[in-house]
Amino acid sequence: MSAVSTAVKQDDITAQMLGLGKHARAAARVLASAATEAKNKALLAAADALDTDRRTILAANEKDMTAGKSSGLSGSFLDRLELNDTRIDAIIEGLRAIAALPDPVGDTIAEWDVPSGLHIKRVRTPLGVIGVIFESRPNVTADAAALCLKSGNAAILRGGSDSFYSSRAIHAAFIKGLKAAGLPETAVQIVPTTDRAAVGEMLKGLNGAIDVIVPRGGKGLVGRVQSEARVPVFAHLEGICHVYVDRSADRDMAVDVTLNAKMRRTSICGAAETLLIHKDIAATHLPAILAALQGAGCEIRGDEQVMRYASEVVPVTEADWTTEYGEPIIAVKIVDSLDAAIEHIETFSSHHTEAIIAEDEAARDRFFARVDSAILLHNASTQFADGGEFGMGAEIGIATGKMHARGPVGLEQLTSFKYLVLGNGQTRP
Repeated sequence: MSAVSTAVKQDDITAQMLGLGKHARAAARVLASAATEAKNKALLAAADALDTDRRTILAANEKDMTAGKSSGLSGSFLDRLELNDTRIDAIIEGLRAIAALPDPVGDTIAEWDVPSGLHIKRVRTPLGVIGVIFESRPNVTADAAALCLKSGNAAILRGGSDSFYSSRAIHAAFIKGLKAAGLPETAVQIVPTTDRAAVGEMLKGLNGAIDVIVPRGGKGLVGRVQSEARVPVFAHLEGICHVYVDRSADRDMAVDVTLNAKMRRTSICGAAETLLIHKDIAATHLPAILAALQGAGCEIRGDEQVMRYASEVVPVTEADWTTEYGEPIIAVKIVDSLDAAIEHIETFSSHHTEAIIAEDEAARDRFFARVDSAILLHNASTQFADGGEFGMGAEIGIATGKMHARGPVGLEQLTSFKYLVLGNGQTRP
């Protein structure tokens, strides 16, 4: 392609994306003051449309799956991409759950009086326009649209080329919901091109139209967004999650929780990638845990200590401690103490999600106090690292940063606040 034709194409994409930004900003002004009833009506109507249109959605997904298999996508990637009746039912229930949640917009976070006689209120307000860039998981289309709408934000969605048809079919159902409620159809827009240049335009902010970017996808996508974005980003780069089995752990619980944390769905960001176990209970607990994992088809990677407790253990390397496998593989390490486990986590974790299996509450409390990750669990699987499981209806992503949003990004995390100051004629001396 010549330089001239490339420039023309880029100009077309730039103009197209700026148009999306302009429409989104206008829709955001409407949504900021939209009635809760209207937003809920849109969500429920969208859920009904997804149910009515499920055959169309599944047919669109089959096109994406066929293309993905032909292009050699990995098994974990195809798992994230695939839709079926059960997963569509889950999307529908997610929309209905979000509709049932309290509307955060206008909620008073705090209020107080000051000596001047002013009454001050801090009130939740929408962020404005949220750009969501995601790969493979078409359900993100509905989750992101629903959370943005309920929190009074307009959304610009850019799905991956692998989920092109699926995402558009879901988006079409959501538009039906917006129309049924009399809300702007441009409240939720989907980028109509797979050209990567569109992502670049979003990262520039569309002339100030986008207030925050949320990326959901692999390390390459998230890394690009975090390095190039000119607007704030809610994101996690990797899900290197740990399960630590303390010396006080119940053996059966340790087996069940570890197996679920790794193998329930190996492709999700909350799947455990590393197992740490206290040396005092390695002989009693580790053989059963490893047998359960291997019985479920999981590859074990460990050192000579770990190899004593199971056959067919692959020698672990330093790189394994910083690898998000997304596959049925887990790295295993025997540690000398709780503090050693904490040190390992703080050295290698991506600060997404960690779990401790322990009956000793003091060990739990020390783990909770000293591990600096967005989500910490006690006696529960890391696969609960999910906004839906947190009672948030759904999530737009998991954030591992420390500013504003951290952990599952749900309705409250998609709001900011403003101050309302009530007076009766005060002037400042």
